[in-house]
Amino acid sequence: QLQFVESGGGLVQPGGSLRLSCAASGFSLDYDAIGWFRQAPGKEHEGVSCISSSDGSTIYADSVKGRFTISRDNAKNTVYLQMNSLKPEDTAVYYCAPIETYYYCSGYVSGGLYEYDYWGQGTQVTVSS
Repeated sequence: QLQFVESGGGLVQPGGSLRLSCAASGFSLDYDAIGWFRQAPGKEHEGVSCISSSDGSTIYADSVKGRFTISRDNAKNTVYLQMNSLKPEDTAVYYCAPIETYYYCSGYVSGGLYEYDYWGQGTQVTVSS
């Protein structure tokens, strides 16, 4: 069964940093793209960033541009999200998910809804003093 395992979340003060990891369980990260999403209480999943599997292209939501960096380690079958200069509004549960086509990522990080049925447990990020 398709499953991603997210980890690395925690409680951090404003201005702090965290690095999230997304590991594929039982299969390869062989999709056209992998995306990071987040969900705050009472809200839909919001696209944060995507990375292309073919050429490593990346895209970010305006709200995180310049602060977050997505990367991948194919040898470890893992995608990362380095989050710096964290703000209270970054507080959410963060998830990763495969994306059929990297071309669609621009829509997801611009507020488009990603209809995905296999969200994992996610990892909680709380930014608070």
